[in-house]
Amino acid sequence: MSELEETPRTYSGAFLGAIAVALLLGLGGLIWTYTLSGKVTAQTQELADAKAQNANLAAKLRETDERLNVATDELKTSLGLTQKQLDARAEELQVREARQEQASARLATEQKQTAQAVTAVSSAVTDVKTDVGGVKTDVAKTQSDLANAVSQLTSMRGDLNGHSSLIARNADELEILKHKGDRNYYEFTLMKGQKKPVGTVSLELKKSDAKKSKFTLVVYADDKEYEKKDRNLNEPLQFYAGKDPVLFEIVVNAVSGKNTVTGYLSTPKSAPAPAATGR
Repeated sequence: MSELEETPRTYSGAFLGAIAVALLLGLGGLIWTYTLSGKVTAQTQELADAKAQNANLAAKLRETDERLNVATDELKTSLGLTQKQLDARAEELQVREARQEQASARLATEQKQTAQAVTAVSSAVTDVKTDVGGVKTDVAKTQSDLANAVSQLTSMRGDLNGHSSLIARNADELEILKHKGDRNYYEFTLMKGQKKPVGTVSLELKKSDAKKSKFTLVVYADDKEYEKKDRNLNEPLQFYAGKDPVLFEIVVNAVSGKNTVTGYLSTPKSAPAPAATGR
């Protein structure tokens, strides 16, 4: 036993290597643990800082939200007033636009009507010009015809101072004299014993003879009497009458038996007009 105790222990290389590896592993584990512990501490601090920053940001966010809410409320109020104004303005613009459209439509209609009226007037003017041309031609022809007809009328010497004048022997020639337009003409039919107003004078047939174409009548003018005795057909019977005396003229165109004559009274245009005319 004492020999065994005094014999020194010997270890194999494998055992020593295992111990060395174990020591290295242990040392590495300690180093890694220390390193990891440092990282964990750093990360824990960073996490704490992050939490603090998050808390700070959350507080700032809440403050910002509150300010935003206030600003939003104010903006809503402002926008609400502005929207009302915009709505009113938009409605006003719509009304104006509608009025403008109505005015434009009315103007277009009026322009169309005006154009149609102008066209119609132009056409009417053209027609009138044509008619005027035709009327001028007709007037010229009528004047020519009248001149020819007047030239064919008979000029007779009157019974007063030998004054001659154109006379009408029938109704057609009397119409020519009327169209000549230089005297007034009043037609009459007288029956024997009848005093009849003609123009501004009165006439009375005293007697008539159809066979001899003779007659006698009395003229009442200006409180005077003029007897035209035994006169012939178509003979101008002349006398002066009026405030400013002018020449009157009587022509008898027909004698019917012993009771009736027909003819006309001729007066100047300047003679007074009668209140009523007879025939």
